Amino acid sequence: MTDKDPALEIDPARAREYYQKGYWEKETIAERVAKHAREKADAVAYYTSHGAFTWRDYHDASEKIADALSSIGLERGDRIAVLLPDGASVHAAFVGLEKAGFVIVGIGIRAGLSEITHILNRTGARAVISHASIRDLSAEDLASNLRANDLPDLFSIVIPEFQTEKDAPITINGKPVTQSTSERHAPRGPDELFMINSTSGTTGLPKCVMHTQNRWVYFHKLAAEAGNFSEADIFLGLVPAPYGFGLWTAHFSPTLLGCPTVLMDRFNAKHALDLVEMHKVSVVCCVSTQFIMMLNERDENPRDLTSIRCMFTGGEAVPAKRAAEFEDITGGAVLQFYGSNETGALSRTTFSDSQEHRLTTAGKIIDEMQVRLFDPETGADITDTASTGQPGCKGPALCLGYWNDPKANQSLYTKDGYMLMGDIVSINEDGYLRVIGRTSEFIIRGGKNISAAAVEEAVATHPGIALAAVVPVPDTVFGERVCLYASPKPGFEITLETVVDHLASNGVSKEWYPEYFVAVDELPRSSGGKVSKAALKEDAKNRFATKA
Repeated sequence: MTDKDPALEIDPARAREYYQKGYWEKETIAERVAKHAREKADAVAYYTSHGAFTWRDYHDASEKIADALSSIGLERGDRIAVLLPDGASVHAAFVGLEKAGFVIVGIGIRAGLSEITHILNRTGARAVISHASIRDLSAEDLASNLRANDLPDLFSIVIPEFQTEKDAPITINGKPVTQSTSERHAPRGPDELFMINSTSGTTGLPKCVMHTQNRWVYFHKLAAEAGNFSEADIFLGLVPAPYGFGLWTAHFSPTLLGCPTVLMDRFNAKHALDLVEMHKVSVVCCVSTQFIMMLNERDENPRDLTSIRCMFTGGEAVPAKRAAEFEDITGGAVLQFYGSNETGALSRTTFSDSQEHRLTTAGKIIDEMQVRLFDPETGADITDTASTGQPGCKGPALCLGYWNDPKANQSLYTKDGYMLMGDIVSINEDGYLRVIGRTSEFIIRGGKNISAAAVEEAVATHPGIALAAVVPVPDTVFGERVCLYASPKPGFEITLETVVDHLASNGVSKEWYPEYFVAVDELPRSSGGKVSKAALKEDAKNRFATKA
């Protein structure tokens, strides 16, 4: 795949339609950052653990990166990986690459070496941008390891932490880069491929998703309308920057609005609540696991969270009871989008929805995304004859597909071009969508499909459980049995018996009862911050193999 590959081009008629309808814009993020740097240079773009990072700082850091990258003789459209913790520097790197005409390969900071190697090989990345030290590994050691894994010509680019080492040079393969006089390539346009990121998938090696800026500009418009955003808002972005949720909540929406974002290089529930109170955060953006952890922390150490107007969450099933608790404590509204890194959004909840709709549905389908329902077995369009099925969509929020992965792209689309989600959903007559379960996360016990997400939500109502995840255990008689992993709240001792008693007292179907139980201090996470079902499935299979 090259920068001129037809697969990377938007259909011109479709692009014209999206511009005419106001879904897409001509201005890029780099241009908006430059505008803010001219008009309000000393206003804060990001608050991090290192202090305030202004719009001038943001613009200047991205210029420094763009100049340095223009000095090493790469072609426009070459892929450059970014492996950085959340903070001001990762956003400066994204904008610097945009200005220099390169394509970002966004990699989560928690990715392991095999995942990093897979993504770099898949995308053909020419370089990796990092700090001098990443986790417990030096940039030099990281580069050596990667070069030994079929990447012999990889450039190692080290950028400083711009808030604490503002005058430190950028180094390429260990050599400081002086101010480049090389001419830059043309910057990336709003309809061009600007980023490749990975699915934060809980199974297997990640797929590489291709993004234009305009799909996230459109997404921002949906979010701004749903959450009544304004320049006066202060965002707290808790999802890592390379992923879709992290992109719109920390790279796109705040920049398009011109308002500040509070960032954490590593999520910690106590620190997150401190930041809300300190900065009077009005918009919180996090996955469900994170807001549950924050609620649990607040139970131990109360904070004033009444500055919060709304919380956008998702990424996992949203537990209604805990979401209602969040609304009671903060006075804000819990909102969500239903979609994926690939599709963008199919439905959303807004301030105008009732609490019941906000907390028990994934919101109303978005008309311009042309949502349809398909039979997960045959692929037939069943929209006109059924209210339940596998959803697919077409519209201005879609990605460009998977990079260099024809087999995965074949599974991603229907024959007539609708991009599929990996879920089973129902859509009622009023257009509200409910997720029943993932096509790949049903536990099939004795021929009965059991939704892992549904069991998790039922278990989460137990007063002593902080976080829970449900996976299958292979069984020679029933095919699969239900296994529960859960972390208890302080002062609680959880057993399988107490969980089953709780479910029974709440009238939960017996087929949903966990048959195996493991108490853990902390659930494992994938590089995107979600619970790693792959790790839990493997552990369950090994742990209970002799009992199955």
